[in-house]
Amino acid sequence: MKQITIAIDGFSSTGKSTVAKQLAKHLGYIYVDSGAMYRAVTWFAMQHHFIEKDHFHIQDLISNLHKITISFKFNPELGFAEVYLNGKNIEQQIRTLEVSSFVSQIAEISEVRELLVKQQQKMGECKGIVMDGRDIGTVVFPNAELKLFMTASAETRAKRRYNELIERGDNVSFKEVLHNVQSRDYIDSHREDSPLTKANDAIEIDNSNMSLEQQFNKIRQLVETKLQENH
Repeated sequence: MKQITIAIDGFSSTGKSTVAKQLAKHLGYIYVDSGAMYRAVTWFAMQHHFIEKDHFHIQDLISNLHKITISFKFNPELGFAEVYLNGKNIEQQIRTLEVSSFVSQIAEISEVRELLVKQQQKMGECKGIVMDGRDIGTVVFPNAELKLFMTASAETRAKRRYNELIERGDNVSFKEVLHNVQSRDYIDSHREDSPLTKANDAIEIDNSNMSLEQQFNKIRQLVETKLQENH
């Protein structure tokens, strides 16, 4: 059967990555977490003190972008690909609330977006890929056969994110997490370069009141319909 490109966009903590991983595994497709790539650049900027709470040396980061190589390696024990920065596994390091607090600022930078979009488009040249992010259906793969736009209320998303972080052992408050979600929503939706918007041909899915199983089954049916159309 002919392979397709599946682009999944949406707000933070809408479960984009979860369903993208499920779909990729179900279809035998490559899964790429584009958000992890922006988190990797954020981690790089933090490690080099380009970005901290009281300053952001944008030009220093831009001057050092050529030193960044991001790759994904499949971990059979986890069942998904982990992100590597310059050969080092940073999957755990990039999932903290501190990285989350800076990532939208990093993603606003046109030079960062240009670098990562090129890498993402190269990854999808042969189709058979599921990629999630903020601008996959609008910028990275505007011709994707199936585009989904995930949404849920800010409170629902903050609760999910809070539970994940607490389960991991992070010391955070729900108020902090809700503020982070709302702040990222605003920055992602209002940046000049590739703001978060729903593609005209994307199917919107509000999963506020859906279980993971219900969500996957609904999206799987959409995928199967699209595969039949492209057979």
